[in-house]
Amino acid sequence: MKQSPIFLLPELKERIWGGTALRDQFGYDIPSDRTGECWAISAHPNGPSVVQDGPYKGKTLIELWDNHRELFGGIEGDRFPLLTKILDANQDLSVQVHPDDDYAGRHENGELGKTECWYIIDCKEGAEMIYGHNARTRTELVTMMNSGDWEGLLRRVKIKPGDFYYVPSGTIHALCEGTLVLETQQSSDTTYRVYDYERKDQNGNERELHFAQAIDVTTVPHVDGYADESVETRPGVTIRTFVEAEYFSVYKWEIDQKVELSQDYPFLLCSVINGEGSLEHNGNTYPLPKGAHFILPAETGSFSIEGSCELIVSHI
Repeated sequence: MKQSPIFLLPELKERIWGGTALRDQFGYDIPSDRTGECWAISAHPNGPSVVQDGPYKGKTLIELWDNHRELFGGIEGDRFPLLTKILDANQDLSVQVHPDDDYAGRHENGELGKTECWYIIDCKEGAEMIYGHNARTRTELVTMMNSGDWEGLLRRVKIKPGDFYYVPSGTIHALCEGTLVLETQQSSDTTYRVYDYERKDQNGNERELHFAQAIDVTTVPHVDGYADESVETRPGVTIRTFVEAEYFSVYKWEIDQKVELSQDYPFLLCSVINGEGSLEHNGNTYPLPKGAHFILPAETGSFSIEGSCELIVSHI
């Protein structure tokens, strides 16, 4: 039995560093002018996606995973493994680091670790991000953190639209002001905050830092996350492979006319980040506006996309 595409409604979250780009660029109905995150394809209990229409309308992705595992090729696991977000860093995010599966499982009530990656959708001229650190030993890391030598400790990298960064667990990192990214990550919400620029929340309090956990989990010395970018061009589409790694593989589909494709994985997660088009499958046509997020489940088989659009696509 062929399965139809499953379109999802985004879950939008306010953040101290958020802005209005999720409304301005994607047309989402944001809750305030400090909206920082769109949890676009999520089965995490802190922000599950809801099916937009079709036979599963109104059900959460958690419910589909628990009760309709055939949609995901019958793969095993106690939770849906991936999470797709769009982040609007209107201001600098806190400098942070994430644990791996083993540490999170032992210290965060069985939560997954958090390896992630970023595709830079847009950013201001001269934008940068924090990616890694300069400490050569763990003792040096502790000394620099305790003394507040953030300028000496943190590595800053210039970024531009179209860049891709792989961010394994244990990597100190932060998106900086004026950056809009699509993030593909393990389904985890565990973050250890290292530095927050001494800013205060709406109640006048500085946000909690997590030095002990950060020292435990940070990779020392820093190791750049790899990316195996390759490009395949065929009529109607250019497929860029950004990374094929332990937890996920991530691609960009650049479509400029009608293209025939096939879904051969347990599932594909798809997000339209630019342009628009339509998807044809099993005699039905589905509009693909900018900002649409959908899953192509197992047994989707062949489908076509027509239009001029760019999608970020991932699978386990």
